[in-house]
Amino acid sequence: MTIRIHNTLSQRKEALEPLVPGEIRMYACGPTVYDRAHIGHARAALTFDVIWRYLEYRGYKVTYVRNYTDVDDKIIHRAASLGQSWDSLAEEQIEAYRQDMLALGLRTPTAEPRATRHIQEMIDMIQSLIMKRVAYAVDGDVYFEVRRFPDYGKLSHRDLEELRVGARIEVDPRKRDPLDFALWKASKPGEPSWDSPWGAGRPGWHIECSAMSMKYLGETFDIHGGGADLIFPHHENEIAQSECATGKPFARYWIHNGFVNIHAEKMSKSLGNVLAVHELLDEFTPDAIKFFLLNTHYRAPLDYSEEALISNESAKDKLQLVLAKAYGFQEVQPSTDISHISGWADYPLLQQIGEAEKAFRVAMDDDFNTPGARDAMFTLARHIKRALEDAEREPVKPILEALRRGADTLRQLGSVLGGLLQTLEVEVHEQIPVGTHVRVQVSDSGMGKDTVEVVRVVQVSEYIAARDAVEAAIASGRSLPTDEVNIIVEYRRQRRDEKDWVTADDIRVWLADRCVMVDDTAKGTRWRLKTSRT
Repeated sequence: MTIRIHNTLSQRKEALEPLVPGEIRMYACGPTVYDRAHIGHARAALTFDVIWRYLEYRGYKVTYVRNYTDVDDKIIHRAASLGQSWDSLAEEQIEAYRQDMLALGLRTPTAEPRATRHIQEMIDMIQSLIMKRVAYAVDGDVYFEVRRFPDYGKLSHRDLEELRVGARIEVDPRKRDPLDFALWKASKPGEPSWDSPWGAGRPGWHIECSAMSMKYLGETFDIHGGGADLIFPHHENEIAQSECATGKPFARYWIHNGFVNIHAEKMSKSLGNVLAVHELLDEFTPDAIKFFLLNTHYRAPLDYSEEALISNESAKDKLQLVLAKAYGFQEVQPSTDISHISGWADYPLLQQIGEAEKAFRVAMDDDFNTPGARDAMFTLARHIKRALEDAEREPVKPILEALRRGADTLRQLGSVLGGLLQTLEVEVHEQIPVGTHVRVQVSDSGMGKDTVEVVRVVQVSEYIAARDAVEAAIASGRSLPTDEVNIIVEYRRQRRDEKDWVTADDIRVWLADRCVMVDDTAKGTRWRLKTSRT
């Protein structure tokens, strides 16, 4: 099948046809490093990390470049307010951004150029634009003359007059047209500057990405992307200056991810609702955050809520548990002789693995439809869970082999979706009856004999003592005591048997708050510690 991408330039899905067969060159606009990364940055970074990984999964050789804007008005102003130099702030924030993305489990791009290390390339490009009479210098500033590029507006799909009316444009009487934008800015007292043919100054924002992308990917490359807020004016201006400089098409496919809203409100510093990535990671695991971000198509707006993150944490835990049990089962279960079994290669899970991989590819080939890809993973997890039930009844080699293949496939698909499910640190505990008090139940088995079931009962005093022991362990930084957790879990089961649902639910919540997750299954109750965040 062919990968189809929604191209902002054409406003339709197009078949991906790389310039060089088998190779993809991709550029994504990175952050302006004046503050810590927020969830919007995380969504953009994850979007292009997933696209990169999926293209590799489909066999392409990918060169992926993402820049840092490390000199900008925001950086200069914030550094001044903090009493530090602009370059030390930029360096500090670049390292913080890298650590935040690594903590999320995202890969480092092929190249991460910084604007301040490519000043000469920008100057050379600006000189070329002046020579071609599409840019002009005024008092140490240099502007691009928008009306010299007839296709201006082709990315945002608006004409010049509409752009003039709708755009927020700083009034400058020196400009030939209000839409003209700065390629070079004359230096102001106290600001960073570099020497140029037009005097000391620094580059405009838009010229940075054109110069850096063409240095690393060539004058024409395959994919350019970023957040939807960059369509105009940033990417529109990139196209204009780049195509005027080279006389060639700039990027062939333009990909833009949607905004992140906070409880239906636009995220902004003025509203005080900016969610920093490092703060989110204090509350939720990296996989939970990625599951949440990938549950909405990358082009659609995404509404954040804590409830949604909690739900995705739970969904992630279920997949982690299935994987842990599938791998762990093979380590402890003996395999029986299979010489009497014919057609074992037709075991249903083996076919279901192939179906899940196909559904995953179909979804991702359709403009990187991660919600559909997620669905394929959860469907496969359900099949693995059913195979685990078969393995508990009869742990024969065909089932064990299918479980291994199923678990490996699930992890591989997770790896494509931004590195999901790569850390498996889940402890699974079977329900262990405890206590010394015994209740004897006698029932008719239907075979002319009575069966006797011995059930151990946890007393309230034992339950309270176990809770106190757990609290003491947490307070002292020790590991949770397994025996005491077993007591609490068993007491909760007994409350359920007595149909005391309120108490049982309260205990489940109490345990969850202490990172103990309880699963009620047909074969009994199990508990596990939440996956490690490291």
